[in-house]
Amino acid sequence: MATQSEVKNQLGVNYNPDPKASLTFLERFAYGTGDFASNIVYSAISIFLVYYYTDVVHVNAAAVGSIMLISRIFDGISDIVMGVIVDRTRSKYGKARVWVMRMAIPYALSAILLFSVPANASDMFKIVYVFLSYNLVSTIIFTAINVPYATMNAMMTQNQYERALLGTFRMLLATAGTLFINTFTLKFVDYFGGDPRAWTLTFAVFGLMTVAILLFTFMFTHERVIEEERTEENKRSVAEEFKALLKNKYWLMMTAVIFLLYLSLTVNGGSAVYYAKTVLNDPAFVVPLGNATTIAQISTMFFTAPFIKRMGKRNVILVGMSVTALGYIVMIMAGTNYSMILAGNIIKGIGGGFAASCLWGMLSDTIEYGEWKTGIRTAGLANSASSFGSKVGSGLGGAILGWIIAAGGYDGEAAVQTSSAISAVNAVYIYVPLALTAVSLIFIYLYKLDNEYDSIIKDLDERKLKQ
Repeated sequence: MATQSEVKNQLGVNYNPDPKASLTFLERFAYGTGDFASNIVYSAISIFLVYYYTDVVHVNAAAVGSIMLISRIFDGISDIVMGVIVDRTRSKYGKARVWVMRMAIPYALSAILLFSVPANASDMFKIVYVFLSYNLVSTIIFTAINVPYATMNAMMTQNQYERALLGTFRMLLATAGTLFINTFTLKFVDYFGGDPRAWTLTFAVFGLMTVAILLFTFMFTHERVIEEERTEENKRSVAEEFKALLKNKYWLMMTAVIFLLYLSLTVNGGSAVYYAKTVLNDPAFVVPLGNATTIAQISTMFFTAPFIKRMGKRNVILVGMSVTALGYIVMIMAGTNYSMILAGNIIKGIGGGFAASCLWGMLSDTIEYGEWKTGIRTAGLANSASSFGSKVGSGLGGAILGWIIAAGGYDGEAAVQTSSAISAVNAVYIYVPLALTAVSLIFIYLYKLDNEYDSIIKDLDERKLKQ
């Protein structure tokens, strides 16, 4: 079996195996493009899937919300299973990166399947199809590629600043993926005829893109952090590993933040098309509003590295979430003033740029803290359990979105919505995300690992020398 360095040399790529080495721009970029590909499906789910279900193929909104919540629970469980699989994977390509290659084609096919609900089928058949296809895509296929991808950050480097940069590139390209989906989905749908079949064709095109992008990620990223081989003497059960994880206070904090963030993103993002259609009376406004946030976020992330170096990730994300909250407050004050609503989205995007640059690097840092505190390193399980939080957060967000607009009396086929339906849409687009952001700020305030990390790494290195 070839060693990792031999594999990299065969690819003709410069490779420094030192886990504390600085990474090249190419490797950072290649890692980030993986989340661009992920967001082709994830952003489609967050922004358009509920709308596609309710307004294109006419599935009951409350049923959609319930399916998403139940499915996300299954999805969260599959994340834990996949984390265990990643921790036990051994291949010449590493333990996490290899899954990006293995799942590239199934992932692309899943995007097509998700937007292929039989439009002329009975209501019951549609509900069954939505339940089965949504679970196949989210519970199995997306999990099998996203958990290993998230774990790669911790496997590529132990350099705290490099992890922050990887997180920045990841979120920069993820946001670019959101921008791509937000800008081109409806354009492609219109180009292909605007009917349900057009949605399937659109995601067939997008699916082909994901295969090429994911293979690029696989080819030009490397795993440097080599974990201790599992022997009969050091084998631990999943229960022991999970128990150690629950002793990691910083991991618990970051998991809570991730859960709240994805809950907020799904509620806000999924309600954007309803907000544009119902409050602003033009569904086309979903594009400039979404792009205002996304472009502001992308632009901000280009300038976050110096702030992270000087202030630390925790302080930068604290500022970012505060600015995000300010953006929502501006939108509350705006009423139906389009210019102020646009300004609020820009402010929200700036805050999101600072926060997103730090999130995944902070999560990876908690893995070293857990190893230092308990003697057990669980990179795959830590990322999968946090992914559980993001999936359940997204699922609950979709459910909350469906429940609230259904409770408000929203009717996808009605020409004019009632005042209660308009209030419900305002709630999910502005007020619920604002409240979730405020709670997240509390957890970030309590996070102190940035100041402890260097001494933890030094102590871990000394322990290894003594073994």
